[in-house]
Amino acid sequence: MAFIPATDVAGDFECDVWAQDCPAGMKCMPWANDGGSSWNALRCFDVVDDPNGVGEPCTVVDSSVSGIDDCDHRSMCWDVDPDTLMGTCRSLCHGSEANPTCNDPCDRCPIYGEGVLILCLPSCDPVLQDCGEGSACYPFHDDGFLCSPDASGGDGAPGEPCEFLNVCDPGTACIESDRVPECQGSGCCSPFCDVTAEDDCASSIAGTVCTPWFSGGQSSGC
Repeated sequence: MAFIPATDVAGDFECDVWAQDCPAGMKCMPWANDGGSSWNALRCFDVVDDPNGVGEPCTVVDSSVSGIDDCDHRSMCWDVDPDTLMGTCRSLCHGSEANPTCNDPCDRCPIYGEGVLILCLPSCDPVLQDCGEGSACYPFHDDGFLCSPDASGGDGAPGEPCEFLNVCDPGTACIESDRVPECQGSGCCSPFCDVTAEDDCASSIAGTVCTPWFSGGQSSGC
């Protein structure tokens, strides 16, 4: 399972993922150059013959962070099953880092690792958790809430320590330690709540109350 950095990390860039400036027949892709489980670098990889397009099933080689897949030159294999190494091709963002765009108006383009990961991901409702099987709805800075692979496994309950965005249970978020009473890590999992409903946050984590995620009280999305 691949982990999505909660904060920016220094990157090693051998190509430009926006410009796709690799030689013909290759594409600029994120990968883990340190053998870890999180994307931290960019390099050119071969595009396979007869590649799969956006929305089609895909397969990666070795792991979801190897950078090697059978998607076309403008997409990446995402939400990869660690056992079958199969996922779905998702479009890379278009435009530029200053003005990222996606073809689907309900998609958002979060940018992580100083520009390593730039995928168009579907927006979602963090309370309803309306993502597909194996995914959950997570916050992405000012980009609203997006569907991403659920990497919580047997951990990620409210109050438990966390370091990555997608290691908390569906319906919870990894937030700063000073916002979660008695948090024992750099961040801890805290449940989402409905600001229009009765506040029951204290039943999950004592000493907490339901507050809006955004200053306006609502997230952006479709």
